[in-house]
Amino acid sequence: MSDTLTLYKLIILKMLSFLDHPLTNSQISEFILEKEYTNYFTLQQVLFEMEETRLVTKSNSHNSSLYHITDAGKDTLHYFGNKISDAICQDIQDYLKKNDVEIRESFLTTADYYPGTAEDYLVRCQVREQNSTLIDLTLSVPSEKQAASMCNHWKGKSQEIYAYLMQQLL
Repeated sequence: MSDTLTLYKLIILKMLSFLDHPLTNSQISEFILEKEYTNYFTLQQVLFEMEETRLVTKSNSHNSSLYHITDAGKDTLHYFGNKISDAICQDIQDYLKKNDVEIRESFLTTADYYPGTAEDYLVRCQVREQNSTLIDLTLSVPSEKQAASMCNHWKGKSQEIYAYLMQQLL
């Protein structure tokens, strides 16, 4: 069992090492479950253990957990990465290539909210491209329900909103 859990950890580290940005819990889960490497509950246990041992760090946003590889994770992968078969490495690369646009967009187009100073919520919506920020918009809304709704709609509306703002301001 321990060797199997170690393999799952190495697979996740390998996935994260191929990217210069984090992956969400759902993106990692999609790959692992689609390939039927393990079940959801074991995967969540593995992610928890990886966070506890500082192989990855987890940051939370409004509706997802983002996993980042740490230096300790990179070192572990360097020493034990050869335990991952070439076929699994190819599966990882194929998945990342197939889902590149979706993965990149989920990282580059983000929205989150948090309580404001009054009885309001601040919604921060961002669109980034490579190393620059195209838009960083923070809005105050009176309710958490409205804040959550804005976050949920941002990905689908961000390009339209960005184009509208550019048109109006130029």
